[in-house]
Amino acid sequence: MQWRIPFGLIDGRSIMYAITGITGKVGGALAHALLENKQPVRAVMRDAHKAESWEAFGCEIAIAEMDDAAALTRAFEGAQGVFILPPSDFDPEPHFPEAKAVIAAVSEAIATAQPQRVVCLSTIGAQAVNTNLLTQRTLMEQALSKLDVPVTFLRPGWFMENALWDVATARDEGVIHSFLQPLDKTVPMIATADVGRTAAALIQQSWHGQRIVELEGQHVSPEDIAATFSLILGRSVQAQAVPRETWDNLFRAQGMQHPLARIRMLDGFNEGWISFEGGNIERIQGSVSLVAVLTQLVNLGT
Repeated sequence: MQWRIPFGLIDGRSIMYAITGITGKVGGALAHALLENKQPVRAVMRDAHKAESWEAFGCEIAIAEMDDAAALTRAFEGAQGVFILPPSDFDPEPHFPEAKAVIAAVSEAIATAQPQRVVCLSTIGAQAVNTNLLTQRTLMEQALSKLDVPVTFLRPGWFMENALWDVATARDEGVIHSFLQPLDKTVPMIATADVGRTAAALIQQSWHGQRIVELEGQHVSPEDIAATFSLILGRSVQAQAVPRETWDNLFRAQGMQHPLARIRMLDGFNEGWISFEGGNIERIQGSVSLVAVLTQLVNLGT
């Protein structure tokens, strides 16, 4: 564990927010939003080589693996708020052993450190009963809900930035290959910048018990994504469905060993059982547009 730049105390507690996943898009957007609001941040990261840039922003640094309960406990101690961004395992073994190890460590650390509040990045469809790739977030929600700490589960829609994988074929071939089907079916999507800003707002609030916040930006179909690429690139771009019967072989050819969880997630979006829960659950609307996100992705790819 490495510590630098200690902050002040109120009643023996640091005036500080501990942010996991800070080197990623969501965690980074959250941290920058807090820093812009003059809030102190403890950057919790696995790789000490990435600490320098966050130190330059004035962050305190804590080095901790997400499955190391002792290191996480030290990282969370004294925190006013903790943001949990579980690492994504896109090729999980059956029954999610790696995710469960992270969940156990995070739960132990929060129970021991007792931060004033926790915001956990979850997902649209976390309430689904069918096992799929997103079940990793369901399991985290179930575990943290048992703790005697105020927890907010932030459930964003499909990330618009997933379209990064479509930039090259849209630009070079005029095609995007879609696993979301049918091609005119819309899915709630959100920009990671909106997720980070929303998490920053939530972690500075006070509440009791557990709550769920759903976050959506636009309802977007694969055809909408293709049309937006057409607008940005100045050429015709069409969406093409990847046949369902080819998915298993395709994912295995890409190196996946356990593709079923991802296939079931895609089925969930396509069949409609992965969706926002709705009802009396709080819903927040994002503001970043699809065209803004895809423009940024195209610029990064040129």
